[in-house]
Amino acid sequence: MLGLNGKTMIAVVFCWFALFNIVVVNGTFDYKDALTKSLIFLEAQRSGKLPPNHRPQWRGDSALDDGKLVNVNLAGGYYDAGDNVKYGLPMAFTVTTLAWAADTYHAELKAAGELQNTYNAIRWGTDYLLKCSSKRDQLWVQVGDPNLDHQCWMRPENMNTPRTVLKIDTNHPGTELAAETSAALASSALVFQHIDRPYSHRLLNRAKRLFKFAREHKGTFDGECPFYCSCSGYNDELLWAATWLYIATKKPIYLKYIQEESISANVAEFSWDLKYAGAQVLLSGIYFQGESSLETFKNQADNFVCAVLPESPYHRVYITSGGLIYLRDGANTQYVTSTSFLFSVYSDLLAKHNQKVMCGSQQFDSTHLMKFAKQQMDYLLGKNPQGRSYMVGFGNNPPKQPHHRGASVPVLSSNTKVNCGMSFVEWYNTNIANPNELTGAIVGGPDRYDNFYDSRKQSSMTEPCTYINSIAVGVLAKLAKNPNV
Repeated sequence: MLGLNGKTMIAVVFCWFALFNIVVVNGTFDYKDALTKSLIFLEAQRSGKLPPNHRPQWRGDSALDDGKLVNVNLAGGYYDAGDNVKYGLPMAFTVTTLAWAADTYHAELKAAGELQNTYNAIRWGTDYLLKCSSKRDQLWVQVGDPNLDHQCWMRPENMNTPRTVLKIDTNHPGTELAAETSAALASSALVFQHIDRPYSHRLLNRAKRLFKFAREHKGTFDGECPFYCSCSGYNDELLWAATWLYIATKKPIYLKYIQEESISANVAEFSWDLKYAGAQVLLSGIYFQGESSLETFKNQADNFVCAVLPESPYHRVYITSGGLIYLRDGANTQYVTSTSFLFSVYSDLLAKHNQKVMCGSQQFDSTHLMKFAKQQMDYLLGKNPQGRSYMVGFGNNPPKQPHHRGASVPVLSSNTKVNCGMSFVEWYNTNIANPNELTGAIVGGPDRYDNFYDSRKQSSMTEPCTYINSIAVGVLAKLAKNPNV
C-alpha cells in the first residue's frame, strides 16, 4: 500500500510544497491541462479501429469483430472502466454528458483548444450508438461477457474472452437503456447541428424513434446486473430523454410529456443511474425563460442544491472532513464531478436570470454554487488532506497504479496468447507502477475518511470510469477560462 502515514507525511510535506507550483497558475490549478488530459483518457477507452491521430500511443485496435456472432457490426464505442466490456447504459450517459458540456461550454472549450477533441469524443460514442440502434424497436446494449472478462487480466488488444452480445426489443424491453440512448443522440444532435447538419438530423431522428420505443415498451432491463443495475428505475431516463428532445426539437409533444406524463423526484445525486437532477437543471433554464408550468422542476433543482451544500439547513449529503462529497464506496468521484458540473451549469442560469436558491431561511447565489463546484474539483486535483492529485498524470503525486487492464499490462504483440490464470500473477498482483500512463483518468478516489491507497487491488479507489471524466469536461473548461470564479 502506498498510503501516507504520519511519518511519511512529514517526510514528503517539503517536497509537496516544492512541487505544488508545477500545477498551480496564479494561485489556481492548471485547469486547461486537466481538461486536455481528461479527454485523452476518453481516447484511451476507445474500442475498435483507432484513428491516426489517436493520442495514447500504447493503445491499439481492439474488438474489431464485435457483433459478428449475430452478423452485426458492433465495433467501436467505449470500454466503461478498467475492464474490456462495452455496457450500453454508462456509455450512453458518457455521451450525453459530453454533449451537454459541448453545448453549454462551447466557447470555453474553443478557447482551451479542446472543442474539436470534444466533438471527436462525442462522435466516437454516437457512431457506435447508431450501429446499436439500426433496427426499429431493437437496441444492442452490451458486448462482452463480464463474468469471464473479470476472470482475465489482459489488454483489450489481446483479449480472447467471449464477445457475447445482449439486446433489448419489444419482447425484452429495457426502458432505461432506450431512453438514455435517446438522450445521448438528442443532446449530440444539438452539438452537431451547426457543423454537420445531415449527421445531426440522423441523430435526432434516431433519438425520437428510441424514445417512442422506450415509452411504448416499458420494462426494466437487468442484463447488465450486477455490474450496472438500474436501481432507480426508468422514470428518470424517460424524463431526461424527453427534456433533451424538447430542447433539440422545440416540439410541443415532448413538453406535453414532461408536463403531463413524466415522473420526477427530489434527489441528492446525479449519476449514470439517476438522472432527475440533470433534467431538473435543464428544465429550470426553460422555466426561467418563461415556461411557468415547469416551476416544480425548478423547485426540485433548488432542493438538489439544498441537499448538497454543507451550509444548507437541509443538507443531507455526507462531506468528508477534507471537504469531499462522499455518497458511497466505488467510483465515488463520479458524484463529485457530476455535482460540480450541475452546480456550474445552475450557477450560470442563476446569474443570467438574477435568481437565487432558497434553503429555508438561507439563500445562496450563483457565486456560492460555483465556489462549491470549484472546491470539489480542486480537491480532486490536489487540494486535499493527502496533498495529492486523483487524476493520473496531473499534479502532485498522482495515482501510478490505476485499476485498469490496458494500462497495467505491457504492450504485447498482437499474436500473444495470454494465460488468464497467470495474467493476475504477472500484471495484477505486482506492486509497481503501471507500464502505460493512463493520462487524465480520474480514479475512484479516497474513502470517507480522506484515505487513499494507490494500489490496483483497491478497485473502489483506483478504478477510473468514462462517466467520471465526461462530466468533468464542462466544469474544467469553465475553470480553464475563469480560474478565479
